[in-house]
Amino acid sequence: MLKIADSEEMQRIDRITIEKYGVPGTVLMERAGLSVAARINDIYFQNTQEGTLNAAIIRERKILVLCGGGNNGGDGFVIARVLHNQGRRVEVYMTANPASLKGDTKINYDAAKKFGVVIRPAGHFLKRVPSDVDRNCLIVDALLGTGLRKEVRAPLTDVIKKINHLPVPVVSVDIPSGISSDTGQIMGCAVKARCTVTFGLPKRGHFLYPGAEYAGQLYVEEIGFPRTLLASERIRINLVQKEDARSLIPVRPKYSHKGTYGHVLIVAGSRGKTGAALMAAKACLRAGAGLVTIGVPETLVNSFQSRVTEEMLLPLPDKGNGTLSIDAAGPVLDFLKKGVKVLAIGPGLSADKEISKLAGILIRESGSPIVIDADGLNAISDQTSALRKSSAPVILTPHPGEMARLLRKGPAGSQRSDAASGLREAIEKDRINTALDFARKTKTFLVLKGAPTITATPQGEAFINTTGNPGMATAGTGDVLTGMISAFLAQGMSPANASILGVYLHGLAGDIVAGKKGQRSLIASDIISSLPMAFRSIRD
Repeated sequence: MLKIADSEEMQRIDRITIEKYGVPGTVLMERAGLSVAARINDIYFQNTQEGTLNAAIIRERKILVLCGGGNNGGDGFVIARVLHNQGRRVEVYMTANPASLKGDTKINYDAAKKFGVVIRPAGHFLKRVPSDVDRNCLIVDALLGTGLRKEVRAPLTDVIKKINHLPVPVVSVDIPSGISSDTGQIMGCAVKARCTVTFGLPKRGHFLYPGAEYAGQLYVEEIGFPRTLLASERIRINLVQKEDARSLIPVRPKYSHKGTYGHVLIVAGSRGKTGAALMAAKACLRAGAGLVTIGVPETLVNSFQSRVTEEMLLPLPDKGNGTLSIDAAGPVLDFLKKGVKVLAIGPGLSADKEISKLAGILIRESGSPIVIDADGLNAISDQTSALRKSSAPVILTPHPGEMARLLRKGPAGSQRSDAASGLREAIEKDRINTALDFARKTKTFLVLKGAPTITATPQGEAFINTTGNPGMATAGTGDVLTGMISAFLAQGMSPANASILGVYLHGLAGDIVAGKKGQRSLIASDIISSLPMAFRSIRD
C-alpha cells in the first residue's frame, strides 16, 4: 500500500536524506522544481486540446509563479528558472523580502535572477495584475508548504484570494497554500488548485476534506529520497488502492462447500426497522458468506419470514413490542456455539435500555469476532469500557454522529445538540487521529465512515479509503457495509483486512451505481445489486 506522510514525517525524511545520505538540500530542491516544471509542460504545453485554446495560444501562455520565503518558495524559483530557460513566458511575484531569504531558497532566488527571470514583489500582483491574466495564463502556487501550523494572515490572504478569483488554472507545489498537510483543514484561507505536484509521498491533507477538494488532481514525484525512508514502518497511514483491494479478496478453493465460507449471525431488526436487518444479511451473502442467520424479535418472525429467501431466521425473546429483550442473550450465545464464525449487532435494533444490556453481555461473552453498527453503537455508547473486555476482536463502524456519542460515553439523545455538533465538527477536522486514538484506547478496529472513510487498528495503523461518492449518504448504506465486513471476517480474513476490503468494495459498488443511475437516485439496495460488478471490476 502507498504510505501517506504527515509534515513531521516528511521533515524527518528530508533531514535524514541530507544529513545521513549526503544528498544536498539544493539537489532535492532542484529535482523538486524540475519535476513540477516537467509536469506543467506535460499538462499545459503538450496538450493542445485543453478547452478552446489552440497550439499558438498555449505556446504563448504566461506563467505567473507566486513564491513565499521558505522552501516552497525555493521550489518556485527553480520552477520559474527552468521554464524561463525553456523559452516560456515567466514572471515571479514573491511575498517575502529578498533580504530575508536563506539557505537553498536564497541560492535559487539568486540563480533565477541571474537567468533573467522577472521577479517582483507580490504587491504588484495585487495592484497591477497584468492585462493578459486571462484563461491562457497559468499560476504556480509556491507560497506555503507542508509545514504550515497557524492560520494564514494578511497580506498573504489577499494574494490567495486574488489567485482564487482569477479564471486561470493553478498548479500548487507540494500542497495548496493554506491547507494543513496533516488534517486537510483550511487554515484561514487556501488556494484552490486544479492540480498539485507533491514529492516523495502524498500527505494526509491531500485526501482529507476539504484539502482533497482544494488539491485537485494529485501527482506524486520522485525527487531522490531513499526508498527505505519512504517505506519506513514508522509511517503508519496507508492509502487503499485497487491493487491493494484485489490482493485481499479471499480465494475460493474448487474443493469447498458453504461451510468453508463461514456462518454469520446478524442480531438485528425491530418493529419499523426490519429493512436494515434484511439489507445487512443480503449484503453479507453477496460478499461471499456461506450461511447467514438473522436473529430477530420473535414477534416479528412472520414479517421477516415472508421476505427472506437465502437467509435463515433465529427467533429471539422480545418485549412483546418487536424489540429484543435481555433474555435474548442466552439463545444468541448458545447459537454461536453451533459453528457460527461471526456475530454482527446493530442494524435496526432500536434504542432501548435492554438492548444496551444485551449488547454488553454479547461483547463480553460471545467469544466470536463481532461487528457493531447503528443501534448497536448507540447501545454501547455508555459502556465503551466493555469493549476492552471482549475475548474476541471487535469492529465498530460509526458515522461521525455515532462516533461523537461513543466519545461522550452517553446514550443516543443524551447530549445537548450544540455540544454534540461541536464534537462532530472536531471529529471531522481530525478524522485520522480521532479514529486512531479510539482504536488504541478500546483495543478495537474502528471504521470511521465518511469522506473519506478511515479504518484504524489497535496497533496504530490507519487506512484511507479511495472509493465512494456523496450519493451513498442515504439510509441503509451502513447496514450494507456491516454485512460485507461480517462476510469477509467469516471467510477467514483478519479484522483489519476484512474492514479495508469491505469499505473499498462498498464504495466501489456505490461508484458503479452512481455511474449508471446518478448519485441522487442511489439507494442502499443498489449497492448490494452492484457488488458482483464491483468484484469483477477489481479483478480486471
